Amino acid sequence: MIGPRIPRRAALLLPLLAAACGMGGPSLPPQTFPPLSYDYLTKIRLNVAQLSIDDGWAPRGASRHVESLSPIMPRDALRQMARDRLTADGKSGKAAFFIEDASIIQTAGQYQARFSVRLDIADENGIQIGQATATTAQSRPIGDTSPRAVRATLYELTKQMMDDMNVEFEYQVRRALKDALQNETTTAPPPAPVESEDLGGTTSTPSPAPTDPLSMPITPDTRLAPSLTPLLKPAFP
Repeated sequence: MIGPRIPRRAALLLPLLAAACGMGGPSLPPQTFPPLSYDYLTKIRLNVAQLSIDDGWAPRGASRHVESLSPIMPRDALRQMARDRLTADGKSGKAAFFIEDASIIQTAGQYQARFSVRLDIADENGIQIGQATATTAQSRPIGDTSPRAVRATLYELTKQMMDDMNVEFEYQVRRALKDALQNETTTAPPPAPVESEDLGGTTSTPSPAPTDPLSMPITPDTRLAPSLTPLLKPAFP
């Protein structure tokens, strides 16, 4: 069986196409982005019995949101911060953490990021007794627009924003909700009493200092009381 004939011109181009395919540079290594976690930071111990995290934020408006292009989406990073940093360590009351903004917007020539969170504290009856909010914002110029470069830029932007948010969030919580935090100060134990030990020897009582004025050493700097002056006059004129 004779297969379909290849046009002569196409046959002449086949070696060139094969060479062009072989001349491509080495493939780039896959990109890796370490996960963002914050469990190494100080825990914020809330004096509540329950803690909830609301991560229902979604992009709004007609702006071009590009946070979904980040290897780690800001909303996920903010949720991880709440899980790693906050702990319910009380017997009553509730705490609710809200993600209010987790956007990265592409504008002419730059990325504009804005993260905002809120922490509400309520008593056992559901009445709000405290609130703290934290917001960070940052922009980054747009350079290389290749997919690899965009992913790397957005990852670094998200990472830097979260570093700032951790500092700002803890500051605002400790400032606005200090009465809703567990007391983390500990009282140092009193020093142990010093025990005395009887060595079985005799204790010598030091001799009292001489009270006779004539037995006191006299130096040029010695100042004599007027009542002692007659006692120290020479016996003969």
